[in-house]
Amino acid sequence: MTRGPVLIDLDEAPADPGTAAPVPDAALPEGRAMQAAAVLAARAPSRVTRLFWGALTGLVGMGVSLALWDFVTGLLTRAPVLGWAALGLTALAIGALAVMALREWAAFARLARLDGLRREAEAALASGDMGAAKAAVQRIDRLYAGRADMAWARARLAERLPDTFDADAALGLAEDTLMTPLDAAAEREVEAAARQVAAVTALVPLALADVAVALAANLRMVRRVAEVYGGRSGALGSWRVLRAVFAHLVATGAVAVGDDLIGSVAGGGLLSKVSRRFGEGVVNGALTARVGVAAIEVCRPLPFVRRARPSVTGLMRRAVTGLFPDSTRD
Repeated sequence: MTRGPVLIDLDEAPADPGTAAPVPDAALPEGRAMQAAAVLAARAPSRVTRLFWGALTGLVGMGVSLALWDFVTGLLTRAPVLGWAALGLTALAIGALAVMALREWAAFARLARLDGLRREAEAALASGDMGAAKAAVQRIDRLYAGRADMAWARARLAERLPDTFDADAALGLAEDTLMTPLDAAAEREVEAAARQVAAVTALVPLALADVAVALAANLRMVRRVAEVYGGRSGALGSWRVLRAVFAHLVATGAVAVGDDLIGSVAGGGLLSKVSRRFGEGVVNGALTARVGVAAIEVCRPLPFVRRARPSVTGLMRRAVTGLFPDSTRD
């Protein structure tokens, strides 16, 4: 039995802590929730998938219709009063469904109108045709004829439009008078959506919850942006616009960290040293702001002539002020 400490001679020299490799910094947050939401929204179903869901929808609809028919006719035979009540409720349900379908059709028509106005203004701007520019301005002015909040802007446009003598001036005047208040309202909607996505990503640790919230917030943001510019899109119209925006961003690689997200990524990198979720929240919010800017471009009836396109960094700075400490400081 050995008593006392045992000393073992080592042939190798002891390791020097100064020569050890530095601990790598944590990777910058990438906004994975928004990127996953973008891929889900932009993914177009294949023809086989569309055929399957179309056939399944028709089959289920046929089954429900036959079951409802048998139920109503059988109830009319057994209890005429209840049968007539069921028939009336069925008629109300069919009428409400028809009204919903008409509203969705009208929403698609309004979105198509906005797209047509923007194309007309772009063509007039490219050609320099004063007559086409004034016609486009007048059509955009009529778009807001029924809105009380646009009365002052429309009056100012009518007062100053005769003094313009080229296409750039006419379209620029329309942008300064009509689009300025609408752009401000649309940017507030984008900031609110970015703030919500950033907060949920940072504070809710549940798996896939941030992806679901990102999709819902972006869908609501697109619908409200369309409403600001006169689109008033329905549920299907909002989803179609969101898919078009996401498809464009995914195709161009814009749903990723880029030059316009440098400030947000820097803030997210600093926050990620304290909490990974906070850093992801900042970048997810910034990507939501980028989607909002694309939605503004899609729903705006005028291209950007004199006004600069909203910057993601500026939107994020206003959106998360006070939400995360120093989150957008360069």
